Amino acid sequence: MHSLKSSGGKSRKAKGTGPTGSAPKGVAYRQSATKPRPQFANAPRAADIESPRKSSTRSEAAAPKRVLARRSGLRPREQTGLILETSPSSDYALLDSGNGLKLEQYGPYRIVRPEGQAIWLPAWDRAEWDKADAVFTGNTDEEGVGRWNFPKVPLGETWPLSYDGLPFLGRFTSFRHVGVFPEQGTHWSYMDQLIRNAKRPVKVLNLFGYTGVASLVAARAGAEVTHVDASKKAIVWARENQEMAGLSSKPIRWICEDAMKFVAREERRGSVYDIILLDPPAYGRGPNGEVWQLFDNLPDMVDLCRSILTPNPLAVVLTAYSIRASFFAIHELMRDAFTGFGGEVQSGELILRERSASRALSTSLFSRWSAQ
Repeated sequence: MHSLKSSGGKSRKAKGTGPTGSAPKGVAYRQSATKPRPQFANAPRAADIESPRKSSTRSEAAAPKRVLARRSGLRPREQTGLILETSPSSDYALLDSGNGLKLEQYGPYRIVRPEGQAIWLPAWDRAEWDKADAVFTGNTDEEGVGRWNFPKVPLGETWPLSYDGLPFLGRFTSFRHVGVFPEQGTHWSYMDQLIRNAKRPVKVLNLFGYTGVASLVAARAGAEVTHVDASKKAIVWARENQEMAGLSSKPIRWICEDAMKFVAREERRGSVYDIILLDPPAYGRGPNGEVWQLFDNLPDMVDLCRSILTPNPLAVVLTAYSIRASFFAIHELMRDAFTGFGGEVQSGELILRERSASRALSTSLFSRWSAQ
């Protein structure tokens, strides 16, 4: 399985609340005396990012609830309990975990971040954790990179990473993420093969697209991509990644908009896609204050996605983070939504395999429908 790779060098989705549990010995949560400030690249030209017309009010009323009806026909075949694993490699590794923390390697940098599921004890001793280059503090008095402590030397806000030879920027953010979710690599390689094996033009819609690594993987494989995210900063970051990857000439349409509104408009327009990626937050807001609640809005979203598939679609891939549910919740939703469509729904968990003690750390639930 492909993974992440850093090319070295020195060089930010809900706010973090700091570590849960106590730190391993030697990992101190303190502020560095030097505090590099956040510094996003210059915004791309207005023509490069499409945005909806702004509302005159701070927030907008929720869209009318979609009327869902039970579909007739055979439900798709199913595979359940699948575990898609990202193992340690030279590109990315979950080194160790425990006491509510995880120690990861992103290229040359060792990073310590909170991990509520790591309720066991660390396998490695203090000396290994003391080698961390960056520790997320969650200091609410600071912003951006100021919420990180750099025990050795101050690091800049960004540093170069790559996935399967595709370069992009890592970034120390105020909400503890660094711009990429390594466990998603299993979905990216799956999508890459679907596109390449199709032997025809493929259109991909990446909803809640964040920093765009999945969009870049799809574009490199030959697809025409539409990338949607409600955050202008995330799209600016994704455009930086596109340029850094040398894919500026590839057909990627960047849309800064509420994902639900965008998909509803695409349905009205008759726009269709072969592959749809869905990576929604548990809770979020659109650029005009639109509210997203996963359990309230996901059934409508999945139904809308079915309605904008081509006559010969390839796949719909759904990932869900930070929700109190079994994967069966989204699995049965997907099977109901694609009743009469044939194909198969596969569901389970994405995990990171630890280097120190080979323990499995679950990161998210997934469910994906494929035509095959």
